[in-house]
Amino acid sequence: MNISVIGLGYVGAVCSACFANEGHNVIGVDVDKTKVDLINQGKSPIVEKDLDKLIEKNVKEGRLKATTNLKDAIKNSNITFIAVGTPSRENGSIDLRYIKEASKQIGEVLKEKDSFHIVVMRSTVLPGTGEDVVIPIIEKYSNKKINKDFGYASNPEFLRESTAIYDFYHPPKTVIGASNDKTAEILENLYSFIDINEAPLFKVKIKEAEMVKYADNSWHATKVTFANEIGLICSKLEIDSHKVMDIFCADRKLNISTYYLKPGFAFGGSCLPKDVKAITHKAKELDENTPLLNSLMLSNEYQIKRVYNYFIKPLKKKKIGVLGISFKAGTDDLRESPMLELTEMLIGKGYFVLIYDENVLKAKKDGAAKEYIENELHHIDKRLKNELDEVISHSDVILIGNNNNKFKGLEEKYKDKIFIDIAAIGDKVKDENYIRIV
Repeated sequence: MNISVIGLGYVGAVCSACFANEGHNVIGVDVDKTKVDLINQGKSPIVEKDLDKLIEKNVKEGRLKATTNLKDAIKNSNITFIAVGTPSRENGSIDLRYIKEASKQIGEVLKEKDSFHIVVMRSTVLPGTGEDVVIPIIEKYSNKKINKDFGYASNPEFLRESTAIYDFYHPPKTVIGASNDKTAEILENLYSFIDINEAPLFKVKIKEAEMVKYADNSWHATKVTFANEIGLICSKLEIDSHKVMDIFCADRKLNISTYYLKPGFAFGGSCLPKDVKAITHKAKELDENTPLLNSLMLSNEYQIKRVYNYFIKPLKKKKIGVLGISFKAGTDDLRESPMLELTEMLIGKGYFVLIYDENVLKAKKDGAAKEYIENELHHIDKRLKNELDEVISHSDVILIGNNNNKFKGLEEKYKDKIFIDIAAIGDKVKDENYIRIV
């Protein structure tokens, strides 16, 4: 393919060299003449392992060149990657000036082109940037229409400095958020050299692709901060933090895994709330500041209040059915259950609440929790019902509190009820009578 890459910084220079190395004709574009001259001389504009050799080879073999003339580059290519900077403003918001300028210039050139052109966002931009900023600017200055005259895609990069060449060829994943199937197919073919068994390919919506990079980087930042705060506490207690975290990282069943990384509701149970409270209290006793760990319970409490304020309260319906009140399916444990806390909040605010939870009912009848439920949770006990249908029939709004399979698909059977899926048991996000909270 004939490819143009706008921006010859870290991402643009690496992508230009690697695409050229795969046999494509690549024209790199930058306003900085020094970068352009360096590439045309077969030299790297940045310090990156093996990049200088890759640039030298592909310039010599005629597949890679650079220019300051964006118009010429786009005219002589059928796919354009945007790899310009997206710096922070003083208030932390993203500065899109370079993205907007590149989009404007692309539009002006496409106005003079007859062939279908693909524009690919490689820069990290917030969800909505493609559909709300870039595409409208290109349409405005080109007088052309998305999907008819040009395609657009978000294709985030996952390159680490010092290993960028390796990462280009061995990414953790390939993500393509395209405006139409034609654009997605062309990009999929462009990345056909990547083993999908090693790096799975995800074809998604544009906004989903844009969000992936922010999820990734926020998680990486969280991991660094988490390890540092554990280190602070260990240091005060004269514990070897590296040994602790080596053991932590050895657990690939729970700690270093996908477990717990699914959006849903607040955490609960006998361990997590209790232990988070204990370790943050200990940090305070040691006069150590752990802002990330301190925020965990605050965030957890917000999850509960959010469901009430944003999903239940606006409906202005007082009859509520709660399906699943234990902290997760398959258990009768009500300790620190966020669904119990939400239910108590609703009762306190005057809602008429009925509850169905087969495990809690069983515990009340046969288990050790009988006395606790009848005495400590008598306000819950008198609202527990033996039949699922009784709870649903009574209620205008049904809260699905855990992922018991009995609760899946009920919205299809009871079309006259509103279902709020707190446990994220369903695949859809929103329907006529169904809302998933995340």
